[in-house]
Amino acid sequence: RQAALRRQEQRRLVTELCRLCRENECDLLLLSGDLFDGRRVYLDTLDTLRDELSECGAQVFIAPGNHDPIGPTSPYLTQAWPENVHIFTNAGIEAIVLREPACVIYGAAFTSPSMPPLLRGFRVPEENKDYVNFMVLHGDAAQADSPYNPITKEEIAQSGLTYLALGHTHLRGAPETAGGTVYAWPGCPMGRGFDETGVKGVYLGTADGGSVELRFVPLSVRR
Repeated sequence: RQAALRRQEQRRLVTELCRLCRENECDLLLLSGDLFDGRRVYLDTLDTLRDELSECGAQVFIAPGNHDPIGPTSPYLTQAWPENVHIFTNAGIEAIVLREPACVIYGAAFTSPSMPPLLRGFRVPEENKDYVNFMVLHGDAAQADSPYNPITKEEIAQSGLTYLALGHTHLRGAPETAGGTVYAWPGCPMGRGFDETGVKGVYLGTADGGSVELRFVPLSVRR
Protein backbone atom coordinates (compact mmCIF):
# COMPACT_ATOMS: atom_id res chain seq x y z
CA ARG A 1 0.00 0.00 0.00
CA GLN A 2 2.83 2.38 0.83
CA ALA A 3 4.53 1.65 -2.50
CA ALA A 4 1.28 2.37 -4.35
CA LEU A 5 0.94 5.67 -2.47
CA ARG A 6 4.50 6.69 -3.38
CA ARG A 7 3.79 5.98 -7.08
CA GLN A 8 0.67 8.17 -6.91
CA GLU A 9 2.72 10.98 -5.38
CA GLN A 10 5.35 10.66 -8.09
CA ARG A 11 2.65 10.93 -10.74
CA ARG A 12 1.29 14.06 -9.07
CA LEU A 13 4.79 15.48 -9.36
CA VAL A 14 4.32 15.60 -13.15
CA THR A 15 1.04 17.46 -12.67
CA GLU A 16 2.80 19.99 -10.42
CA LEU A 17 5.60 20.51 -12.94
CA CYS A 18 3.23 21.06 -15.85
CA ARG A 19 1.11 23.45 -13.79
CA LEU A 20 4.26 25.48 -13.16
CA CYS A 21 4.92 25.57 -16.92
CA ARG A 22 1.44 26.89 -17.67
CA GLU A 23 1.46 29.50 -14.92
CA ASN A 24 4.79 30.90 -16.13
CA GLU A 25 3.94 30.54 -19.85
CA CYS A 26 7.11 28.54 -20.44
CA ASP A 27 8.24 28.05 -24.02
CA LEU A 28 10.44 25.05 -23.28
CA LEU A 29 10.54 22.17 -20.80
CA LEU A 30 13.92 20.39 -20.72
CA LEU A 31 13.94 16.95 -19.07
CA SER A 32 17.42 15.52 -18.74
CA GLY A 33 16.80 11.83 -18.31
CA ASP A 34 15.85 9.20 -15.73
CA LEU A 35 12.16 9.98 -15.94
CA PHE A 36 11.77 6.24 -15.33
CA ASP A 37 13.68 3.85 -13.07
CA GLY A 38 13.99 1.25 -15.83
CA ARG A 39 12.87 0.17 -19.28
CA ARG A 40 9.61 -1.24 -17.89
CA VAL A 41 7.10 1.37 -16.78
CA TYR A 42 3.63 1.18 -15.24
CA LEU A 43 1.00 2.05 -17.84
CA ASP A 44 -0.65 4.47 -15.39
CA THR A 45 2.66 6.32 -15.09
CA LEU A 46 2.98 6.58 -18.86
CA ASP A 47 -0.58 7.75 -19.27
CA THR A 48 -0.15 10.45 -16.63
CA LEU A 49 3.12 11.64 -18.14
CA ARG A 50 1.76 11.84 -21.69
CA ASP A 51 -1.50 13.49 -20.67
CA GLU A 52 0.19 16.13 -18.54
CA LEU A 53 2.97 16.92 -21.02
CA SER A 54 0.44 17.37 -23.79
CA GLU A 55 -1.24 20.12 -21.74
CA CYS A 56 1.86 21.83 -20.29
CA GLY A 57 1.86 24.61 -22.91
CA ALA A 58 5.56 24.17 -23.74
CA GLN A 59 7.69 22.34 -26.27
CA VAL A 60 9.15 19.38 -24.34
CA PHE A 61 12.60 17.89 -24.96
CA ILE A 62 13.70 14.65 -23.29
CA ALA A 63 17.26 13.27 -23.20
CA PRO A 64 17.05 9.68 -21.86
CA GLY A 65 19.55 8.73 -19.14
CA ASN A 66 21.22 5.65 -17.69
CA HIS A 67 18.07 4.37 -15.95
CA ASP A 68 15.76 4.88 -18.95
CA PRO A 69 18.06 4.39 -21.95
CA ILE A 70 16.77 4.09 -25.48
CA GLY A 71 16.37 0.47 -26.57
CA PRO A 72 14.01 -1.80 -28.55
CA THR A 73 11.56 -2.10 -25.63
CA SER A 74 11.86 1.48 -24.40
CA PRO A 75 8.50 3.25 -23.93
CA TYR A 76 10.15 6.21 -25.64
CA LEU A 77 10.07 4.13 -28.84
CA THR A 78 7.15 1.74 -28.36
CA GLN A 79 4.57 4.27 -27.15
CA ALA A 80 2.88 7.21 -28.89
CA TRP A 81 3.83 10.65 -27.53
CA PRO A 82 2.14 14.07 -27.87
CA GLU A 83 3.14 16.28 -30.78
CA ASN A 84 4.82 18.81 -28.48
CA VAL A 85 7.19 16.18 -27.05
CA HIS A 86 10.53 15.48 -28.74
CA ILE A 87 12.64 12.57 -27.49
CA PHE A 88 16.29 12.39 -28.47
CA THR A 89 16.97 8.81 -29.54
CA ASN A 90 20.57 8.83 -30.80
CA ALA A 91 23.89 8.71 -28.98
CA GLY A 92 25.18 11.43 -31.28
CA ILE A 93 24.15 15.00 -30.53
CA GLU A 94 21.37 16.23 -32.81
CA ALA A 95 20.00 19.74 -33.26
CA ILE A 96 16.42 20.95 -33.58
CA VAL A 97 15.84 24.48 -34.83
CA LEU A 98 12.71 26.23 -33.55
CA ARG A 99 11.18 29.31 -35.15
CA GLU A 100 9.08 30.24 -32.13
CA PRO A 101 10.86 30.85 -29.88
CA ALA A 102 13.87 31.35 -32.16
CA CYS A 103 16.43 28.94 -30.71
CA VAL A 104 18.23 25.66 -31.27
CA ILE A 105 17.81 22.68 -28.94
CA TYR A 106 20.59 20.07 -28.88
CA GLY A 107 20.42 16.71 -27.18
CA ALA A 108 21.51 13.08 -27.14
CA ALA A 109 20.33 9.86 -25.55
CA PHE A 110 21.83 7.11 -23.48
CA THR A 111 21.45 4.03 -25.66
CA SER A 112 22.73 1.74 -22.88
CA PRO A 113 23.10 2.02 -19.09
CA SER A 114 26.58 3.51 -19.59
CA MET A 115 27.85 5.98 -22.17
CA PRO A 116 31.22 7.45 -23.17
CA PRO A 117 31.67 11.26 -23.23
CA LEU A 118 28.94 12.77 -25.44
CA LEU A 119 29.86 16.45 -25.18
CA ARG A 120 33.54 15.99 -26.05
CA GLY A 121 34.43 17.82 -29.26
CA PHE A 122 31.03 19.51 -29.57
CA ARG A 123 30.90 23.10 -30.84
CA VAL A 124 27.84 25.10 -31.80
CA PRO A 125 27.96 25.20 -35.62
CA GLU A 126 28.81 28.55 -37.17
CA GLU A 127 25.40 28.82 -38.83
CA ASN A 128 23.68 28.59 -35.41
CA LYS A 129 25.75 31.11 -33.47
CA ASP A 130 23.18 33.87 -33.90
CA TYR A 131 20.55 31.73 -32.16
CA VAL A 132 20.01 31.08 -28.48
CA ASN A 133 21.53 27.59 -28.14
CA PHE A 134 20.23 25.16 -25.52
CA MET A 135 21.29 21.59 -24.80
CA VAL A 136 19.63 18.95 -22.61
CA LEU A 137 21.89 16.09 -21.57
CA HIS A 138 22.29 13.38 -18.92
CA GLY A 139 25.81 13.24 -17.56
CA ASP A 140 28.24 13.07 -14.64
CA ALA A 141 30.68 15.85 -13.73
CA ALA A 142 31.90 14.28 -10.48
CA GLN A 143 34.26 11.66 -11.94
CA ALA A 144 36.51 11.99 -14.98
CA ASP A 145 36.30 8.22 -15.52
CA SER A 146 32.56 7.97 -14.89
CA PRO A 147 30.71 5.39 -17.02
CA TYR A 148 27.79 7.82 -17.24
CA ASN A 149 28.84 10.34 -19.89
CA PRO A 150 31.56 12.22 -17.97
CA ILE A 151 31.42 15.98 -18.58
CA THR A 152 34.19 18.49 -17.88
CA LYS A 153 34.07 22.26 -17.40
CA GLU A 154 36.50 22.59 -20.31
CA GLU A 155 34.07 20.80 -22.63
CA ILE A 156 31.22 23.03 -21.46
CA ALA A 157 33.33 26.18 -21.92
CA GLN A 158 34.26 25.19 -25.47
CA SER A 159 30.71 24.22 -26.49
CA GLY A 160 29.45 27.72 -27.33
CA LEU A 161 26.06 26.88 -25.79
CA THR A 162 23.89 29.50 -24.12
CA TYR A 163 22.54 27.07 -21.53
CA LEU A 164 23.20 23.41 -20.76
CA ALA A 165 20.44 21.61 -18.80
CA LEU A 166 21.96 18.60 -17.07
CA GLY A 167 20.66 15.53 -15.28
CA HIS A 168 22.01 12.49 -13.39
CA THR A 169 23.06 14.03 -10.07
CA HIS A 170 20.22 13.81 -7.52
CA LEU A 171 21.68 16.65 -5.43
CA ARG A 172 20.92 20.15 -6.69
CA GLY A 173 23.89 22.25 -7.72
CA ALA A 174 23.94 26.04 -8.03
CA PRO A 175 24.08 27.36 -11.61
CA GLU A 176 27.64 27.85 -12.84
CA THR A 177 29.27 29.38 -15.89
CA ALA A 178 32.09 27.94 -18.00
CA GLY A 179 33.25 30.10 -20.90
CA GLY A 180 30.02 31.81 -21.91
CA THR A 181 27.82 28.81 -21.07
CA VAL A 182 25.54 28.66 -18.04
CA TYR A 183 24.87 25.13 -16.80
CA ALA A 184 23.11 23.48 -13.87
CA TRP A 185 22.00 20.20 -12.32
CA PRO A 186 18.63 20.82 -10.60
CA GLY A 187 18.76 17.46 -8.81
CA CYS A 188 15.80 15.12 -8.46
CA PRO A 189 12.44 16.94 -8.13
CA MET A 190 11.25 14.76 -5.23
CA GLY A 191 13.22 12.95 -2.56
CA ARG A 192 12.42 9.26 -2.28
CA GLY A 193 14.71 8.22 0.55
CA PHE A 194 16.67 9.49 3.52
CA ASP A 195 19.64 10.06 1.22
CA GLU A 196 17.56 12.64 -0.72
CA THR A 197 16.45 15.06 1.98
CA GLY A 198 15.60 18.74 1.88
CA VAL A 199 13.74 20.96 -0.55
CA LYS A 200 13.46 19.59 -4.09
CA GLY A 201 12.29 21.27 -7.27
CA VAL A 202 13.30 22.61 -10.66
CA TYR A 203 15.08 25.54 -12.26
CA LEU A 204 12.91 28.14 -13.97
CA GLY A 205 14.86 30.35 -16.33
CA THR A 206 14.91 32.99 -19.02
CA ALA A 207 17.39 33.51 -21.83
CA ASP A 208 17.79 36.87 -23.54
CA GLY A 209 20.47 36.61 -26.18
CA GLY A 210 23.54 35.32 -24.35
CA SER A 211 22.19 36.26 -20.91
CA VAL A 212 20.65 33.51 -18.77
CA GLU A 213 18.86 33.93 -15.43
CA LEU A 214 17.81 30.93 -13.34
CA ARG A 215 15.89 30.63 -10.12
CA PHE A 216 15.15 27.51 -8.14
CA VAL A 217 11.46 26.75 -7.66
CA PRO A 218 10.49 24.17 -5.00
CA LEU A 219 7.70 21.78 -5.96
CA SER A 220 4.84 21.06 -3.58
CA VAL A 221 5.53 17.39 -3.09
CA ARG A 222 6.53 15.02 -0.29
CA ARG A 223 9.72 16.03 1.49
